[in-house]
Amino acid sequence: MRKTLTLLLVSAGTGAQAHPGHLADVAGHDHWVAGAAIGLAILTGIYGALKGRKKTDSEPELELEEEGEAA
Repeated sequence: MRKTLTLLLVSAGTGAQAHPGHLADVAGHDHWVAGAAIGLAILTGIYGALKGRKKTDSEPELELEEEGEAA
């Protein structure tokens, strides 16, 4: 009984199944700018993630100079 109840409560606690398609119904038709702002934020995040993945090959590598042994 305890395992069954635990499984039932864990599986019932799922995330919200909403999508932006109902944004206009909830907020009214005047709030389409909010949807555009959400889209812009998503695109900005994707752009930033792709830009950050570039390897920095243009940076010069520092070569360690070998010093001669002082005798």
